Amino acid sequence: MLNESEVTGRARTHVVQMLKPRFAAQPEVVQAFLAMRAAAAQDGFDLHPFSTYRDYDTQLRIWNNKFTGKKPLYDLDGNVRDFDSLTERQIVEAILHWSALPGGSRHQWGTEIDVVEGNAVAAGYSPKLLPEETAVGGIFRELHLWLDQNIARFGFFRPYNYFKGGMYPEPWHLSYAPASLEAIKSVTVDLLTNVTREADIFGKDIALELIPSIYENHILNCVGPDEQRPVVNL
Repeated sequence: MLNESEVTGRARTHVVQMLKPRFAAQPEVVQAFLAMRAAAAQDGFDLHPFSTYRDYDTQLRIWNNKFTGKKPLYDLDGNVRDFDSLTERQIVEAILHWSALPGGSRHQWGTEIDVVEGNAVAAGYSPKLLPEETAVGGIFRELHLWLDQNIARFGFFRPYNYFKGGMYPEPWHLSYAPASLEAIKSVTVDLLTNVTREADIFGKDIALELIPSIYENHILNCVGPDEQRPVVNL
């Protein structure tokens, strides 16, 4: 069971740092991912961990940069939204479709890994982690067809496999079920409220008002291991 500091990303005592490839996760997640990575390599894929453990301060920086317009906001299809046309509440809601409230991100748990296909990345290309990359014709499409067939046998699933009214689909976001289904039990409305009250976060009043909804619609409302759909059908 993760403690309050670990589950909110304010401590990293639950994760280990790997160097080749570079990523951080809980020890059992590391072993499962490396086994899946080896299997992918046998089929010609470089399953690369693009984003894994993320601490509270990093999530806070992502949030604040999006709230101030320093980073773009996207719609369901991955198109950039018109920041200047949005109210502060709409900005918060737009952020939440793609990025978690600091303290409420699954990436803090050490159980989540955003993946790309290293062999498909040309020199100078920076992965966007947007729908265009996994859609038909996208550079990571073939990897995701392989993942459709293989992630479950290594204990992984896609918590944002399709849109359920909270987070927009993120097929690249993989979660290790044995650890993440346990970690989510440590997240509560009271914990998120207390952490947010203490934070130097933009849109704090709106975020605090929305925390019960965020908890229900953006944290609990994920696509479970038994609800998965192949990317080929999405």
